This record gives sequence, C-alpha cells and structure tokens, in this order.
Amino acid sequence: MAMHPLASLQPDDIVLDDLPDDVVASMQVRDRWMAALPYAEGGLEFMFADLQAWTPGQRLRVAFLGGTTDLHRDVEQATRSIVEACNIELDFGLSDGQYRTWSPNDTEHAAEIRVSFDQAGYFSLVGTDSTNANIGNPVAAVGGLAGQRSLNLGGFHVARPQTWAGTVRHEFLHALGFHHEHQNMRGPCESSFRWDDDAGYQPTKDNRGTYIEDDAARRPGIYTYLAGYPNLWPKSKIDFNLRGSKDSSGFLAGPFDRASVMLYRFPPLFYHVHPSPCAPAGDGQELSDGDRRGLALLYPRQAAEVGSAAARRENLLKALEPERGLESTAGRSPLAQSAVARLRDSLKLLGA
Repeated sequence: MAMHPLASLQPDDIVLDDLPDDVVASMQVRDRWMAALPYAEGGLEFMFADLQAWTPGQRLRVAFLGGTTDLHRDVEQATRSIVEACNIELDFGLSDGQYRTWSPNDTEHAAEIRVSFDQAGYFSLVGTDSTNANIGNPVAAVGGLAGQRSLNLGGFHVARPQTWAGTVRHEFLHALGFHHEHQNMRGPCESSFRWDDDAGYQPTKDNRGTYIEDDAARRPGIYTYLAGYPNLWPKSKIDFNLRGSKDSSGFLAGPFDRASVMLYRFPPLFYHVHPSPCAPAGDGQELSDGDRRGLALLYPRQAAEVGSAAARRENLLKALEPERGLESTAGRSPLAQSAVARLRDSLKLLGA
C-alpha cells in the first residue's frame, strides 16, 4: 500500500492549503466574472459574503470519505465552537453511532461539505463553491459536484499533526466562506515576509526533501522553502496563496487579526524581523474573538441583521437577472445561472 504523502510530517512542518490547479483556475475565472458585474446598490462590498456564503440559519450536511468513526467524531467535536458562534447548523448525520458518508460515485449531493483524508495537503473550497458545478474539473477528485471532495484533511486517517483541531477549524471556516488572514490587505504580512534566500544560500535539503539551513547557517527564503517537502509549490502558487489580494473589492475584510485560526503559524525563517507584526498571537487552535465576530457578521441571529442579509441578496439578484438590467448573454452563462439560482434559494430560506 502506497504511503500517504504527509506520512513523514514532523511537528514543526508547515502544510499550507493546497487546492488543485484546475480548481484554482476555475475559481479565478469565476472571480474575474464577479469583478465585472454591474452591482446594484449595496451589493459591492458584500459580493464574496453573499455569493460564496451560505444562508443564515441554513443546515449544512457534512459527510466523510474514509476514516474511522473516532476520527469523524473528533472532527465533529472540533467544529462545535464554530456552530456556537453563528447561525449555521453543521449536520454530521450521526445515527446509530455512525456519521454520514459520501462516495465518489454519488450523482446527488450527500452533503454540502464532503470531507476526505486521502488527498495531499489540507484544503477546502470556499463557501458555496462546495456545491458549485462550475468549480473544478468534472472528472477530477476535487470540485463542486456530488462525487467530488470539497474539504480534505490529508493523512488524518494515518497520523494527525499536533495542531489537528486548529487545522479542522481553519478548513471549516474556509468552507463557511472565510479567506486567509495573512492575505488581509489591512495587515502587514506581505511586507513582513522573507520571500528570498539569505545572500549566498546554497540549496540544502534534509532526507525528506525539506529545504534547511546550509552549512554556513544561511536560510532558505519562502520561495525556496515552500518548493520543498511537504508543499512542493512553484512560485506562482506561492504568490497566489501568500501574497495579498491585489483586488480587494471582492472581500469583506475586517481588521488584521493576529489571533485568528485563519492566520498560519509560520516558522521564524518566514519573517524579516522578530517579533514580526505578522506573527500570530496564541497557538491558533481556538477561534479568536475576531473569528467569532466574522461568523456572526456572515451568519447573524438577530432578525434585523438577517433582514439586511436578505436585502443585500435581493440587490445582487437585481444586478444578475437579465430582465432586471444585465444583458441576456451574461444571464444565460453557467456562472450567472448558478449565482441566480443560489440567490433565489437563499432568499427562500430567508423568507424574502
């Protein structure tokens, strides 16, 4: 039996979110389409919140591919603090001691969030991308179709990292619509990162393929370090996943939160100075106050705030439907059809 790619992890290894290239490509097409939309009043700053967030009060089914019942139970328990912080239900389908499962052969969605453990790395599709047929290659392992993975905790069925609970919360926040905190354009991370090697660094690897200090104690920079085990990333992927968004109009970003579980715990070699203004506070295992505020903003409980969410979705629907001003060709596109259907379903759930 082949060894899982993350079976050789050590406690100080950093495994970054690693969506497959085909999924990233389809996301970028969707994001460019979203950026060109003629927004109705009130829709612009909430575009990601309202097109990629679920609906306040919605029940989201979670299902597993592989793993033991004990592992499933631990994942479910790790997400309870998320549910307590917002108006969303995560339904793991517990019945007779067993949790809900799904299969790559499914033709209908067994769950909105489909968890696997067999892919390399940790990742999740963002929000409603998890059930969006336009995201990912339809014949690949990851995407929005019923038989595709939407969230992966690579190697958890073999051995879990010490920070496994924080990783679960991190990925489930992605599944609820959150993005990485180090890419918050209000934060200091991009200018704080050591992108390049120390001068004169001689590329040096350990026996697993991880780049380490050379014989003169010169350190690899981020581009070199992440090119080695366990991430094996090219520069383009590093830029996409670590540098801040150049177009922040699609993001609903709060103040930079050093305690967020969405901020990676990077090794010291990632930073120019110590202590770094980008370095996290705390251990990254529990939700921060900022994480809870963000969840409450996206998925409010109060009737007035739920009403505001409905009004924003109605404004977006007005912008998207061709009979309300968008040209018919765009209205017939798969991306527009999907967005309109999601907004209509959301408004029905909100009673609007």
